[in-house]
Amino acid sequence: MSAITSPSVLALPKESAVAERPRTIELADAKTAAPAAPAKQRLLSLDAYRGFVMVLMVSAGLGIPKIYSTLAKEGHLSERSERIWKFLAYETDHTTWVGCSLWDIIQPSFMFMVGAAIAFSVASRRAKGESFAKMLIHAIVRSLVLIALALLFSTDSKSTHTNWIFTNVLAQMGLGYTFLFLLSWVRMRWQLAAVGAILVLYWGLFAIYPKPAADLDVTTVNLPAKWERLHGFASHWDKNTNIATRFDRWFLNLFPRDKAFDYNAGGYATLNFVPSLATMLIGLLAGQLVRSPRGHWFKLTVMIACGLAGLAIGWELNELGVCPLVKRIWTPSWVVFSAGWSFVLLGFFYLVIDMAKIWRWSMPLVVVGVNSIAVYTMSQLLHPWFRDITKRHFGANMYDLFGATWQPMMDMGVFLLFVWLACWWMYRSKIFVKI
Repeated sequence: MSAITSPSVLALPKESAVAERPRTIELADAKTAAPAAPAKQRLLSLDAYRGFVMVLMVSAGLGIPKIYSTLAKEGHLSERSERIWKFLAYETDHTTWVGCSLWDIIQPSFMFMVGAAIAFSVASRRAKGESFAKMLIHAIVRSLVLIALALLFSTDSKSTHTNWIFTNVLAQMGLGYTFLFLLSWVRMRWQLAAVGAILVLYWGLFAIYPKPAADLDVTTVNLPAKWERLHGFASHWDKNTNIATRFDRWFLNLFPRDKAFDYNAGGYATLNFVPSLATMLIGLLAGQLVRSPRGHWFKLTVMIACGLAGLAIGWELNELGVCPLVKRIWTPSWVVFSAGWSFVLLGFFYLVIDMAKIWRWSMPLVVVGVNSIAVYTMSQLLHPWFRDITKRHFGANMYDLFGATWQPMMDMGVFLLFVWLACWWMYRSKIFVKI
C-alpha cells in the first residue's frame, strides 16, 4: 500500500517477503483498524520508482552542495575534481530558476506516481463494489488530510500560529487530488483534453499578465542585484513579477500571519497545484496504460516514446522562448519536460523489474516506496531529534569523524540509514501506513 498514493498493482515474486495480511494504519479513520485482508497484487516497478525518489528526498543530496562550497573556498580542488564536484552540486540541488537538475525531478515524480496509482486504486475499489459517493468522500478526506499535514510540517516551533503556506508537496497533492479522482472516471480522450486545457489556459494566464518593466530594479521585488533576468516574451515567467506571485500576495494575506506575506524566498507559488494536476493526470494516463491488457513491449514502447517526446517538446518550448522551463512555478513546459523524465524512469523500472524479472536489487527501494507517507513524515519531523539523540549517546563530535568538511554527508547519510531501517522494520512487521 502506498501512503501518499493509493495502492498500485504489483506482482511480487514468491520469494519476496511481502506481507500476505498487512496490518494497515488508516490515518483518515484512526478509530477503527481495517480488518486483515489478502494481499493485493502490486506493480513492483512503481513501488521501486517511488522508493528511489523517496531515498533521494531523505538524503537531501548528502550535503554535497555545502561540501562543494567548503572545498572550493578552501582551494582543495584540482581543475578536474572541481568540474566533478560542481556537476554533483548542481544535480543535488534545485536550479535557481530556469533549467532542470536531478533534484528538480523528485516532486514531479511524486505527482506523476499519484496519478499512476489512482488508476489502480479506483479500479480495485470499483471491483469491490464501492459506490462512487463513498470513493468521492474518501478522496475529499484524503485531500484535506494531505493539506493539513502540509500545514503541520510547514509550521515550525517559533511560529505563534499556523503558517498558512501551500507550496509544500503534500499541499500541492491535496489541492489537486479530488479533481484527479473525478477525472479518473472519464474517458481517456477527456483526460487528454483536460491536460491540454490546463496547460494552455495556465500558459495564457501568465502570458496576458503584464511583463515587468525592462528597467525594473530587481531589488524592489526581493531579488539580488545580480539576478539574471529573463528577456523578451519569457519575462512573463520571471521570478517575483509573475501572476502566481501576485495571487499569493493577495491570497496568503487572507490568513493570520506573523507578518504580511510579500514574496516566497524560492519563488514557489500556491497556484502551482493547477499545472501539477496536469502532471498527475499524465501519471493517470500512464497508470491506465500499464494496467491495460496490452503486451509488455507495447506498453514499454509507448512509455519511452512519450518520455522522449515530452523531453523534446518541453526543452524546445524553453529554447524558443515560448515558455521557460521553471520548476519553481511549474510552467507548462516544465509539466511536459518533467513528465518526459517520469515516463523514461518508469519505463526503465518496468523493463528491468516487471519484464526482465530482475527484481531482487530493487527490494531496498521497495521497502521505502510502500511506506512513503511514513518516510515523508520521518524526514520532516525526526531529523533534528535524531541528530540530537545520536550526539547525546555517541558524542557531540560523531558527525565530524572524517573532518568538519564532511559533516553534512555524515549527518544525512546516518539519518538516511535510520529511516531505511525503520522502513525495513515496518515492512517485515507488515505495517503499511496510508491515508
